[in-house]
Amino acid sequence: MDFWRPLFSVFSNDYAQLAFHYFFITSPIWLPLALAFALWNSWIIYIRSAFVKKQKYILLELRLPPEVYKSPLAMELVLTNLHQTGGEGNWYAKYIRGSIRPWYSIEIVSLEGNIHFYFWTRASFKNLIEAQFYGQYPNIEINEVADYTDMMPHYDKTRFSVWSHNYKLTKPDPYPIKTYIDYGLDKDPKEEFKIDPFSTTLEYMSTMGKGEYLWYQIIFTAHKKKRKHPGVFSEETDWQAEGVELIKELREKMLKATRGTGDKEMEYERIPTKGEAELFTAIERSTSKLGFDVGIRQIYFAEPDKFNGGRIASLTTMMKQYNSNPLNSFAPDHTSDPFNYPWEDFKDMRKDEIKHHAVDAYRRRQFFYHPHKEDHPFVLNTEEMATIFHPIGSALQTPMINRVTSRKAEAPVNLPR
Repeated sequence: MDFWRPLFSVFSNDYAQLAFHYFFITSPIWLPLALAFALWNSWIIYIRSAFVKKQKYILLELRLPPEVYKSPLAMELVLTNLHQTGGEGNWYAKYIRGSIRPWYSIEIVSLEGNIHFYFWTRASFKNLIEAQFYGQYPNIEINEVADYTDMMPHYDKTRFSVWSHNYKLTKPDPYPIKTYIDYGLDKDPKEEFKIDPFSTTLEYMSTMGKGEYLWYQIIFTAHKKKRKHPGVFSEETDWQAEGVELIKELREKMLKATRGTGDKEMEYERIPTKGEAELFTAIERSTSKLGFDVGIRQIYFAEPDKFNGGRIASLTTMMKQYNSNPLNSFAPDHTSDPFNYPWEDFKDMRKDEIKHHAVDAYRRRQFFYHPHKEDHPFVLNTEEMATIFHPIGSALQTPMINRVTSRKAEAPVNLPR
């Protein structure tokens, strides 16, 4: 009893009793507000889930032609036309029917080293997707296929050993990553002179062996204004406005200097160095383009006796070629093994839950909404998106990509009947 006496003494304190008194007598004010807030959130989750369930979704396989002579700018044009900010409608559609903006998923999949490209979307957008890809890549082949994720309908550690992680940006959204323009691909160099950062990703994915699988998913939706801080009445902003504010802050921080001493000390703005000027230009160029809210996740799995733990370090740095110290970088986030000591996770119960969540989120293609709303979506513009995914030609020599084997052509119009 002596052990618990200090705890009871806290509640016998006059101040504690007074606090509990006011807590209860004010409950007619705060309790209805708290219940209303909880019910409103539950309602939004319910109607959005019902709306998503009503939609029909399809998976399209993209079979690339052997030769792709266009720069990633062609993919940037495809993405520009997929920047659909509509879909939510008016207040009735948004808050009564649960309408939400469409989102898409680009997926690069290595099945025992054989690489496939997929595009997941609402069935109603199929014609739009095909028109955009055929418009830029006439020799591409697009087919509706069954969902490859059915091979692992849920996490089962008796069948597969799994590693998963998401990616996040290390700096605010307006800082750009290293893009295809920085690699000179906007100048359409000859195939033998191309340095394509995307080929590094595909080369590594082609090294998966028998019984090994790697799923790589890029989920994106058109970026719209968001609230600066949580709350109903907070000011709205977007990443382009954030870019303007960021440049202003950087100029004040980097270019402010003083001369003189004592009473004669004066502040002035110095001329930016070449590196500082390039930083400002890069942020301005980045925020001048259309942006997408993006989530990126990877899942590597294999049969237990074929799982290669040595791959984990490579997987978490697989996008390092897009990183730039003065600009932005990708870093792993939400890894499936965030624990440092065995006693932090009794019998791997929490680790198994993380893996189950990752597999289910991947199969649902969800990142922005319940039940798999992630903490760290970020913004990439069309240039950055086209850098991390675009049809690639013979600059990549691996034979493991599922390409179109023959070119299709229309029959001549003058054939005899």
